[in-house]
Amino acid sequence: MPGPLSQPPISQPQMLDDVTTLPELLRWRVRTTPAAEAYRHFDAEARRWVAQSWHEIDAEFELWRRALAAEGFAPGERVAILMPNGIPHVAMDQAALSRSLVPVPMHAVDNPDSIAYILADSGSLLLFVDSHARWQAILATGQQFDRLRRIVCADVTGPASADPRIVALDQWLASAPGATGPLPDVAVKPDDLAAIVYTSGTTGRPKGVMLSHDNVIANVKAIAHRIAASPGDVFLSFLPLSHTFERTGGYYYPIAAGACVAHARSVPLLSEDLKHVRPTVLISVPRIYERIHALIMQHRASAGTVERALLDLTLAVGGRRFDARQRHGALSLRDRLAWPLLKRLVADKVLAQLGGRLKVAVSGGAPIAEPVIRLFLSLGLDVLQGYGMTETSPVVSVNTVEDNDPHSVGHVLEGVEVRLGDNDELQVRGRSVMLGYWNKPEETRRVKDADGWLHTGDQARIDNARITITGRIKDILVTSTGEKIAPVDLETAILADPLFEQALVVGEQRPFLTALVVLNAKAWAQEKERLEASGKQGDASERAALLARIATAVKAYPSYATPRAVWWTLDPWTIAAGLLTPTLKNKRAALEHRFADEIAAIYARKPLTSS
Repeated sequence: MPGPLSQPPISQPQMLDDVTTLPELLRWRVRTTPAAEAYRHFDAEARRWVAQSWHEIDAEFELWRRALAAEGFAPGERVAILMPNGIPHVAMDQAALSRSLVPVPMHAVDNPDSIAYILADSGSLLLFVDSHARWQAILATGQQFDRLRRIVCADVTGPASADPRIVALDQWLASAPGATGPLPDVAVKPDDLAAIVYTSGTTGRPKGVMLSHDNVIANVKAIAHRIAASPGDVFLSFLPLSHTFERTGGYYYPIAAGACVAHARSVPLLSEDLKHVRPTVLISVPRIYERIHALIMQHRASAGTVERALLDLTLAVGGRRFDARQRHGALSLRDRLAWPLLKRLVADKVLAQLGGRLKVAVSGGAPIAEPVIRLFLSLGLDVLQGYGMTETSPVVSVNTVEDNDPHSVGHVLEGVEVRLGDNDELQVRGRSVMLGYWNKPEETRRVKDADGWLHTGDQARIDNARITITGRIKDILVTSTGEKIAPVDLETAILADPLFEQALVVGEQRPFLTALVVLNAKAWAQEKERLEASGKQGDASERAALLARIATAVKAYPSYATPRAVWWTLDPWTIAAGLLTPTLKNKRAALEHRFADEIAAIYARKPLTSS
């Protein structure tokens, strides 16, 4: 007899449209294409990439399901995952979902204070963490974790711990009770929570976005109707699985499509992994495309006359070819004849750096600069911009290969409604819109009205269901890596240090944040004396010291919100100079205009870090 929490026999979904929950999605995929390649990872000991079929990976997941079931957690309890992308992260996620538990994915590179806050706020009963050392850093924050009952460490090297909650991953899996058949799933309903995904904390502390199984499944189905991947496709996963962009688009959607996902080893090894894995689909924030664009332009600047001319000709002909494909003019006979040769001599060689097999690349999380996207489109790679947010599971709209307007973020997905509110604010309604914010009913009511419309805070135009984002209502910075940061919160935190009298944080569409600060003359003199006494003098030492002070001031915020460069002065910003309002608030546009040259110089050089 099955236990009271076991799922009763149900009719198995025959096609994707019949799937209603994430555990159903995986079961359906395993049954539909059991022998097809599901995942690929790099075996460091064997020094090679290893593939697993859907049947094989499901058998591996079964060990995790049994180990998690042995903990005895009740449905709806939270399981925090602090791991980089890889099979262990996916396995714990799938195990939690099958037991009707709620995964809480966290940034693998986040700072201990932010992690500690999320762990405590979510009330997680289990933490799956990459190392014992990481857990010690979290514990050192002083945060209380009264509900935490189990800490599973992938790596327990280091001093032994007397904490009975800590267990090594291999021991945890080995201790799971055996059985003769598959462990029955716990009953899961479409409206049950499938994850609590924390936002970037743009208006204070991060908020936990509650996403149901129906939210995510509805978004997966809508994506599948818009962009058709297949069992022959290969995704390369490198964006954090703590982001809904990767979580839905690069993890759950490939299950629906039956495509293979290869987990990249690390961002520093991404270039090498692209060449070895040779993906056919790439999901990325603009920063990756920006880096490649910069490398190409740097190479062009140092190339010889003939090579430079060939690249320029390829981009010109390829650009006209893209426009003709989008029904914006016709391609001349000369261009049609020239393209095969230019493709072989130039375009294919450039795209070989991405593996050479990409059919489509999706860019989301932040706007991508037109010169960047045009370069790839001109080389023959279909880069598709999309729009979404954590609160919408996340995709709202995306371009397609056949209808790709690089100035817009595409047409609205099937099943999603959009409209413009006051101040041209984009509002979204549909099954993929979140249930609300975890333990924050007032915040939920502020952004999601009684009729279900989510107020995004973004300004937009809508033309025949095609969305063009024109700005943001609130003063939020969006870096080129897609992170959203409220600069005022960071500035306030910096000014808590008496060394700083005024502060401005900038970084819109830049790869990192920069702090422009006015220093207290007396405090700065004392700081310089301290540096000199310790043998540290000069501009570089002073910059490093300021960055360290700033990092300490903003340590409660996510790591990506820590400024990595600083510019300083002793001359105060004044109302008379037009740099402050009468209430002494920063005039952001005026300050950025006044210090445009200084800001440009900062981003032209490699930043120092405080670490």
